[in-house]
Amino acid sequence: MTAPASTTVPSTCFAVDIADGVAHIRLNRPDAFNAMNRDFWNELPAIVRDIDDHARARCIVVSSTGKHFSAGMDLKVFDGIETTTDGHGDRHTAMEAFRRHVHHLQGAFSCLDQARMPVLAAIQGACIGGGVDLVSACDIRYATADAFFCIQEINIGMTADVGTFPRLCKLIPEGWVREMAYTGRRLPAAKAKEIGLVNEVFDTHEALLAHVLDTAREIASKAPLAVAGSKVMINYARDHTIADGLDYIATWQTGMFSGAHMTEAFRARQEGRAPRFPDLHPVRRRM
Repeated sequence: MTAPASTTVPSTCFAVDIADGVAHIRLNRPDAFNAMNRDFWNELPAIVRDIDDHARARCIVVSSTGKHFSAGMDLKVFDGIETTTDGHGDRHTAMEAFRRHVHHLQGAFSCLDQARMPVLAAIQGACIGGGVDLVSACDIRYATADAFFCIQEINIGMTADVGTFPRLCKLIPEGWVREMAYTGRRLPAAKAKEIGLVNEVFDTHEALLAHVLDTAREIASKAPLAVAGSKVMINYARDHTIADGLDYIATWQTGMFSGAHMTEAFRARQEGRAPRFPDLHPVRRRM
């Protein structure tokens, strides 16, 4: 298993390192509480798609720097966006353009859900507004004891629109989604674990990162094709009926089942060594 030390995507909002099959993406604006400015929304999907398309890693970890995971969207993102007219007195064309802008923002987090490799989130301190959107799109979430989650949008007079509701309703009981959405109250880490939003809670940021990176490396040691298939099937089962899920996994296995990978797993166990699996192939997006 080999990987470059970083991605080829320049960034002002993130620091990225790749080692041991794990790509570690860190929100890197601690002085601004990692608020999501304009650059954030372009850089994150570019970084994730670069890792995914080029198969640079087998697992992704998203963490943050400073006291808080993220203060959410920087409202300057909406500066200059006209939602009343298009400059010629036509409200409807202005709103159509605004809808497209929201789709652009949604895509910045959908890339995490769509990535072939699992994405793990390590959350400390405040995870507010857009931060909830981000971590909801990840495969697994872990937090520090001082972490809290807040659907902040209701507190500033708007409805959350970048991914919180479609995803959060699949992760925790609907009643909790509604309480958070209607009141804007903070959901503390202990309660988040109790209702299944996070898997584990840690006393310190250091302990959190150590556990999440260890888990990511463990995932990276498994057969990448089997891991990718598991993610595809879990996402498909989330969005479809049981009957549809059963039919799709049968179809997937018809084309993707690898006897060679199973043989390597058994042989490595017998020989007392780590298995050696091929990486995923890069994706060709241009002909």
